[in-house]
Amino acid sequence: MKRQRSSRSSASRRSPDQREGNRLGKKLGKLRIIGGEFRRRQLPVLDIPGLRPTPDRVRETLFNWLGQQLDGQQVLDLFAGTGALGIEAVSRGAAWVDFVERDPRASAQLTANLALLNITASGVHIDDAQAYLTRPAKPYTLVFLDPPFHQQLAAPCCFALESNGWLTTEAMIYLETETSLTPEVPANWQLQRETQAGESTARLYQRQAP
Repeated sequence: MKRQRSSRSSASRRSPDQREGNRLGKKLGKLRIIGGEFRRRQLPVLDIPGLRPTPDRVRETLFNWLGQQLDGQQVLDLFAGTGALGIEAVSRGAAWVDFVERDPRASAQLTANLALLNITASGVHIDDAQAYLTRPAKPYTLVFLDPPFHQQLAAPCCFALESNGWLTTEAMIYLETETSLTPEVPANWQLQRETQAGESTARLYQRQAP
């Protein structure tokens, strides 16, 4: 009987994050928001193979490039994963963020994290990024593009963004790829910034009218 009471007591002490991780069958890590309204908040992240959150240092560099305030920005976070980049954008004033992530478990955790922060100006789309970009478009002022490495996804997505009407005239596009790859991008995308961290290279482009 004592063991049974102890077991129930232990379960009751688990946090909502731990219970969600148990339900989805994966260990939870933590994602720290580094700036804006939700600065220093920590969010649960599922341990899913291939889920590769953008490191704190790279995110800090990116938002230094973009400016700390993103008031009014319309943002698309492709291959969203943990949603680290899109959530940072909302924290810094973005008007709306669409997250596109095909893994249902990662999408469910992202939805739960947005609810935890009471973020309503967002949409989570359980979809393949390339398939999503074939649908009717709306123009975004800022796009985060962080595809899985070594799968040759960067160039097709870049050209789909350009040719299918997903970008405003002077949209900013953040692209993170493996360092060994020199990505092909549309000719009217001008490279603004570039940095390397470990095995990844981050680039920020600005679109010019073709």
